[in-house]
Amino acid sequence: MDTKAIAVHLAASIDISSCRRAIKGELLFGDRDELFYSDDIGYLYIFKYGIVAFYGYDWNGIDQISEMIKPFCLEWRSPELTEEIEVQLESEDFQPKVGNNKVILPKSNIEAMRLTLLHLSQSVALDYFAGLSEQIMKETRAHTTYLERFGKLDLGGKKLKKHIGRVLNINNQISENLYIFDSHEVAWEDEALDRLDKNLKQTFDLKERYRTIKEQGYIIKENLSLFKDIMDHRESSRLEWIIIILILVEVMDLFIMRLIN
Repeated sequence: MDTKAIAVHLAASIDISSCRRAIKGELLFGDRDELFYSDDIGYLYIFKYGIVAFYGYDWNGIDQISEMIKPFCLEWRSPELTEEIEVQLESEDFQPKVGNNKVILPKSNIEAMRLTLLHLSQSVALDYFAGLSEQIMKETRAHTTYLERFGKLDLGGKKLKKHIGRVLNINNQISENLYIFDSHEVAWEDEALDRLDKNLKQTFDLKERYRTIKEQGYIIKENLSLFKDIMDHRESSRLEWIIIILILVEVMDLFIMRLIN
């Protein structure tokens, strides 16, 4: 029987330690970044970067778990950003296999299920970060268009610094939360899991999508570096004019004093 694995984006971040105290299922794996549970219904995988993956749950069950997790979420959002894949469980000696929008796993291989839910969650995370990256690209493009048309920036000092901080923060989140290129530790000593790991990355096109986001990040950073240079030059020119004006005032004051005397 096929059952869907579903990953949903619920928040900007999730407090893992609070979730660990609140959820009563059997904890199969847990650290400061993620929690992997098993219960009578199926499997639950919670990630600190705001994504939760389910296997065996219907949408009513997903909504119930989501409401349970909600108090531990920062910047809660309705589960609109989702992805799913069919998972078919076979006999114990079956080798994991990835097909078109379908994964076939041995019934008792918990690590194979964990890998599947992990990469499904990474795919949703990439969708989220791709949306943020595209939004910042549009904003940056608007600033460069203004620069092209009018020969000056429409960003002031504080506004530019906030824009740079936002870009750096997103890039840091991507680097911290996405494990696209490294093989997962469960695949290091198991050939079947290693093959499953690579096939899932290929199926979800994780590496190419990750590269696209990173390349956009580099382009945005280059543009912001140029904006900063222009702003520094503008501030330097302004300072030079202030100094010139002060010198002129001093000269005029000296000249007037001599006339009076």
